[in-house]
Formats: sequence, C-alpha cells, structure tokens
Amino acid sequence: MDRLEKQIEFIVEIDKLKAIIRRSYLVGCDRLENSAEHCWHVSVLAMILAEHSDLEIDLLKVVKMLLVHDIVEIDAGDTYYFDEKGNADKADREKEAAERLFGLLPADQAIEFKEAWEEYEARDTNEAKFAYALDRFIPVLHSYYTDGKSWKKNKIKLEQVMTLIDPISEGSKKLSEYTIKLFKKAAEKGYLIT
Repeated sequence: MDRLEKQIEFIVEIDKLKAIIRRSYLVGCDRLENSAEHCWHVSVLAMILAEHSDLEIDLLKVVKMLLVHDIVEIDAGDTYYFDEKGNADKADREKEAAERLFGLLPADQAIEFKEAWEEYEARDTNEAKFAYALDRFIPVLHSYYTDGKSWKKNKIKLEQVMTLIDPISEGSKKLSEYTIKLFKKAAEKGYLIT
C-alpha cells in the first residue's frame, strides 16, 4: 500500500472516534459528548490556558498529544475515571489499540503518533503533565456547568472528585485551586454527594 493510501486508511479509521461516547454532558445541550469532540475541546483549552502552566511547555507538543491521546478509545473504549473495574485493564487495552491504530500509518508517522501517545501516558515531561492536567480539568467544567448532571447520574462523591486535584496541580496550581473552588460550590449546590 502506498503512503497516501495508508494515511487515508488511518484518517477514515479515526473517524470512528466520533462514535465513542463519554460520560460528560455537553454544556447547553442534553447529550453526552463523544471522544472526538473531547479531543478538539481539550486542545483548544490548551491554547487558551497555556499561560497558566506552572511548567515551561512547547504548546504545539501539548496540542499534538491532546489530539491523539484518545484515539486508542476506538478499540479500547472510553473508561470512566471513576470506574475501578474498567481501569484495572485499561492500560493493556489501550496499548494493544495503539499498536493497531497507529500501525495503520506509514512507519515514520506511526512512530511519531505512538511516541506522542506514549509521552502523554507516561506523564514524565512538562508537556505531558500539562496535557494530563487539562484532560482531568475539562470534565470538571462539563460536570459543573451542566448542574452536576453526570456526577448526579453516576452518584459521584466529593471525596472521589478530590482525587483529581493532584493530577491537575502537577500541570497548573492555578487550575487546581480553581477546581477546588468548583468542587466546593458543586457540593453546596448538591451536585456531589458529601
């Protein structure tokens, strides 16, 4: 298969990301978001909030990671952050998916995309820490600004969402502080079980 055909095959395959439904409701709309919408939204979030990173970052690298970080969900599915059972084998499912999906690309691009995904997963670099912080932060915004709809539906407790603070603070103390304020307001409004 020539290079262009492999690239087109990958492009067509990743369209399936639009069919992967997450647990976050869209603001101003009574439906759940899909993983493709999430990747776009969190990438824009990175462009807007980059100034709040506590770390020196290459923004293009952050955006690239965020655009590819959930492609593996085409095969592995979206695993809800609070799903203990689903998270038990998430890493294995996603690694297998990464091999297949990025393997559709020409070799040089397969390496580039897989390395971006692996860097995000490892969270060892400044860019990965900030990208991961944003990926944890955006569902908080969705949940809060939809009157806690997802939290209520899934019977999420305040103590559960507080586990998001550390991953967010690794990339941005300011966003972490903002998140704590939202959690307090959410608890007061009855969006979270206290």
